[in-house]
Amino acid sequence: MSYQRRLSLLVLLDSIIVLFAIYLGYFILHPYFNIYTFPTLVISSITLLASHHVFASMYRLYHKAWEYASVGELVAIVKAVSFSILATAAVQAVVHGNIYIRVLLITWLLHVVLIGGSRFSWRVFRDRYINSHSERKRALIVGAGSAGTMIVRQLLKNNETDIYPVAFVDDDTKKQKLQIYGLTVLGKTKDISTVVKNHDIQTIIIAIPSLGKKEIQRIYQECSKTDAKTQIIPMLEDLATGKVSVNQFRDVLVEDLLGRKPVELDLESISKKVTNNTILVTGAGGSIGSEICRQVCKFQPKKILLLGHGENSIYQIDMELRQNYLNEFEIIPVIADVQDRNRIFEVMQEHSPDAVYHAAAHKHVPLMEYNPKEAVKNNVIGTKNVAEAADTFGVTTFVLVSSDKAVNPTNVMGSTKRIAEMVIQQLAQTSKTKFVAVRFGNVLGSRGSVIPLFKKQIQAGGPVTVTHPDMTRYFMTIPEASRLVMQAGALARGGEIFVLDMDEPVKIVDLAKNLIHLSGYTIDEIGINYSGIRPGEKMYEELLNENEVHNKEVFPKIYIGKTANIYIEEIQEILGSLSTIDNGDLAHTLLDLANNRSKKKEMYAVSNI
Repeated sequence: MSYQRRLSLLVLLDSIIVLFAIYLGYFILHPYFNIYTFPTLVISSITLLASHHVFASMYRLYHKAWEYASVGELVAIVKAVSFSILATAAVQAVVHGNIYIRVLLITWLLHVVLIGGSRFSWRVFRDRYINSHSERKRALIVGAGSAGTMIVRQLLKNNETDIYPVAFVDDDTKKQKLQIYGLTVLGKTKDISTVVKNHDIQTIIIAIPSLGKKEIQRIYQECSKTDAKTQIIPMLEDLATGKVSVNQFRDVLVEDLLGRKPVELDLESISKKVTNNTILVTGAGGSIGSEICRQVCKFQPKKILLLGHGENSIYQIDMELRQNYLNEFEIIPVIADVQDRNRIFEVMQEHSPDAVYHAAAHKHVPLMEYNPKEAVKNNVIGTKNVAEAADTFGVTTFVLVSSDKAVNPTNVMGSTKRIAEMVIQQLAQTSKTKFVAVRFGNVLGSRGSVIPLFKKQIQAGGPVTVTHPDMTRYFMTIPEASRLVMQAGALARGGEIFVLDMDEPVKIVDLAKNLIHLSGYTIDEIGINYSGIRPGEKMYEELLNENEVHNKEVFPKIYIGKTANIYIEEIQEILGSLSTIDNGDLAHTLLDLANNRSKKKEMYAVSNI
């Protein structure tokens, strides 16, 4: 229907309602015309009709989409009707010398009911007969608070979505059995499986943006008992910053189920280290390195150098950052191999970075067992090259991305990471550059982590392969890992090893089960096979060994190791004989050195960290 035709129909309908209301009001009280003279009634009718259209236009009653009518539209109707009645009363007082209050009160009531009814009846008709819900997925909303009710309102009035809300659950006892937007609060979160079964629910939406990780985990465990798809609205910080709207719900992710709150950052101290400074990120194309770049860019550096060996990965992060931060600061992609000492020194001299985040490394445990020399070249020699270049050209802060596998290492990768820590701790004793390391647990979703592997296996129909039913690991998200790197740079004094308090380790098999459920399958459909522990793997990882434990937090949820032994002569000996040493001998030598089993008497001790 065109706007002009719609306007004409509404004006005609309102005119009929206005005249009907005043004549019916008079007839109810005075059916024999014993008070009004006919001319007074006509004048009152004309006044009421004219004033109604004036105030209806003022309150835009003819411009509202009544199929979405709510309390705001009702208030506008009451205002328009009330002012038109007052105008009629004023005309009666002037022309007739008297105001017929009872007649006008009945007229007001009829006026509101008929005008409001004509508008809201269209919404009822639209919801019941035009917008069929039979093809939409029935949804249960977890949380009857402000976010949950907002979602319900959006879903009810949006006929383009394929989701139709039918009920709430909420742990607030005061809300039980209440109706909100026509939906009943049918129970608490412990009743989710019962409500889903009894009301044919196909989708569950967790609508509590302030939920902590443990609460999400608890609620998801209830949801996983059903066959319904589980989704969640964005977190409170994303809603507050305007990144997303409340009705942009998403699937529950594995990182939502870690069971702990993410580490908060000291934004002021990070800003001092990054804003208007030149930042170099090695391994910038990797999953950790690229996220560090994203986090750095939020603090508006003067220049960011994206250094990496892989052309395609550097191209991708370069294009992404240019799209998001065009002309805000200088973005320079640098193709270089950290093993190429001359090239690294050349880059450092040309750009004089203020801070270096060294994320370039080989990290695949089984692969490095077969290729120990390559692990040494990249993880030890590469770190040594970048660190010594940073020392030579006066970089303020150098942060090494290390690994929890560097603690009491049982594999080549962990050993090379531990030796890389030794290299920068030795430099920290004499250099003006602040050299520090950050140890991570497993990073969810990073390249080579179990999550991408599990997802591929699930997509292929299973089974999911887990090495051992009792194997545990510490887990963190990619953004958490990158933020910890930046926080370490802000806290650095020189020589520290920073560790994130990651609470309790997670069983790999539990992670696999959660991912199977999140993908919409049951354990029986996909299956889990146990393949056995691979070469170099541990049953569990540590973040600090007994000699390094320091109980005091230097920042909420962040700890540092307090001592370390550095075997400079043996490190130099390994690097000097790398081309001639046998792979098996090299692996044993690396393990001995990384585990403080020195064959030399001379060593350097770093203390008072």
